Amino acid sequence: MADEKVVPRWEWRTFGDDLETAERVLGSLETTGVEDSDEFYVLSDNDDASTKLRGGVMDMKRLERVSDEGLELWRPVMKASFPMSADEVRTLFTGLEVAVPVLDRTEYDLLELRDLVIAAPELHIVGLHKHRVRYRVDECMVELSDFDAHPQRTRTVAIESPDPALVLATVRKLGLVGRRNTNVARGLKTLVGVGGVRYAVIDVGTNSVKYNQGERFADGTFHTTADRADVTRLGEGLDGSGRLGAEPIARTVEAIVGMVDEARQAGADHIYAVGTAGLRAAPNRDDLIEAVRERCGMTVEVISGEEEARLAYLAATAALSVGSGNLVVFDSGGGSSQFTFGRPGAIEEQFSVDLGAVRVTERYDLVGAVSEDVVETALNAIAGDLARLDGRASPDAIIGMGGTATNLASVKHGLREYDSEVVHGTVLDTAELDRQIELYRTRDVEGRRRVVGLQPARAEVILGGACLVRTILTKLGRQSFTVSDRGLRHGVPLARL
Repeated sequence: MADEKVVPRWEWRTFGDDLETAERVLGSLETTGVEDSDEFYVLSDNDDASTKLRGGVMDMKRLERVSDEGLELWRPVMKASFPMSADEVRTLFTGLEVAVPVLDRTEYDLLELRDLVIAAPELHIVGLHKHRVRYRVDECMVELSDFDAHPQRTRTVAIESPDPALVLATVRKLGLVGRRNTNVARGLKTLVGVGGVRYAVIDVGTNSVKYNQGERFADGTFHTTADRADVTRLGEGLDGSGRLGAEPIARTVEAIVGMVDEARQAGADHIYAVGTAGLRAAPNRDDLIEAVRERCGMTVEVISGEEEARLAYLAATAALSVGSGNLVVFDSGGGSSQFTFGRPGAIEEQFSVDLGAVRVTERYDLVGAVSEDVVETALNAIAGDLARLDGRASPDAIIGMGGTATNLASVKHGLREYDSEVVHGTVLDTAELDRQIELYRTRDVEGRRRVVGLQPARAEVILGGACLVRTILTKLGRQSFTVSDRGLRHGVPLARL
């Protein structure tokens, strides 16, 4: 079992044949050892535990945590010789995050263990020949290795130390800054085509920060493992002052940093952070961008309204069956709304309007209970702001996405707990929109928070958002639209992976 005397080590590793700078630096040093070995790795679809058989010993290490700088702390959990005990076999399968098979004996030889592994569809055995050259750089262990998993081959540099600061310093010394830290299991999966590419998308909006985590498989399919939104109200007061406030920035930075950490802990190969209307409009957006970069090393990319519309359109048309006719997709956010016109698979026009739920709420004072006249005034003003929709032929179908649309659908169904499968594909008509506008118009913020299906953090802006969506339908001459639970955060991996 695990050797308790072994100290967990912080590790950093990169794969590829373009390691010239590191090779040049290491080539000027004396080696501390050269070794060739034949090993077998057990790879899991469900986890990235480092599990290998070498020299008749089954060795397993588990990822304990990931630092803000992306270093990984690995702890040994098992070194077992054969025959392995039933408890050791149980530890192996549990550590790989797969179901433990029925164990009908007290110990297992190598062939018996192999049969158990082969019977688990989530596990894969990869034979590997390693040629390793070891160095010591400022008290760090460094290995330059060639991996041969015939016919696939690659080269890798690994840096290890109990001191994370030394690991980071060595990464800089070897000219490897900017390269992704990829552990052995992830690197081998990529090399031999096992499993998928893990990703995470952080959508930094004016009202909320959305997080989507998943995996893209070799056949082009996607599997979502986490999807949520944290309401941080980044755009609070932006419409009046023209600047992002210190408190909204702090709330939003905290949410982004937490999501980056979650993505790293999940072993994401790619992490994308994209900013939308609130950051596009604010002259002090660099205050947030620099704060995020300092806290976790992540750069928030501020995308254009047109790119936001394109990515949302990709997500919507990939996830809903809407026929082959003329289609409009709108994504109403907190600070802006994106519109895309076309047909499934073909974009004809797209643009962004600087009008979203937060801006409508603040401009027309729709936070609390208001009179019918106030709502009517707001609807008329919104119609003027959406003049770019005038004079267009009514489309065959409309898809709406964003927090307003999904909350309206959730309220329609009376969902006490949000269910994306119920919300996705919901049809909302003008009668339902008018019912909900009246529901929110007659209630203060606390009263709205008691509405079943409404996310409490959206209570202040839901009336403004509902008025915006209602006006969009009027302008486009349609009585209903279909809600998509997918959005920008789902379109990013479709476009970039």
